[in-house]
Amino acid sequence: MTQKNKFTPYIWIISIVIPVVVAILFTVRIPNVASLSFLPPIYATVNGITSVILLLALNAIKNKNIKLHENLMKTAIALSLAFLLMYVAYHMTSDSTPYGGEGFIRYGYFFILISHIILSIGIIPMVLFTYVRAFTKQFEDHKKIARYTFPIWLYVAVTGVIVYFMISPYYI
Repeated sequence: MTQKNKFTPYIWIISIVIPVVVAILFTVRIPNVASLSFLPPIYATVNGITSVILLLALNAIKNKNIKLHENLMKTAIALSLAFLLMYVAYHMTSDSTPYGGEGFIRYGYFFILISHIILSIGIIPMVLFTYVRAFTKQFEDHKKIARYTFPIWLYVAVTGVIVYFMISPYYI
């Protein structure tokens, strides 16, 4: 079994467990906890920073600065994990905020939100497979999948910020 294949079952387990656990945690409410209402602008900022980090990492690899690229990508993964933890903590302690916009903008909001959610689930195995291919020094395979992983991950990070700005006027 190649190193790449040795990680495959773990990647799929993680890629299934994370969305399932997040969905389950969305049904859990922790009562009598200090308000975490300060988190949405923080995790939106984390998404924004992730977007910038991804663009910097792309620039680094185009300039053959492999070590900088590697460090930036590890940072982007860590930021995405931090976002997920804050997002879940907020939703375990707060009710969801309904979107109050009307008309065309409402349809735009829900299109962005739904595509963001679906792609945020799909990006998990893509990021992990892309990372493992680099980690195992299978750089040709890494480049092949990174070509698709990068724009989807960037879309998820950017739309996370857009969703925040669109819903922020409706936070209580």
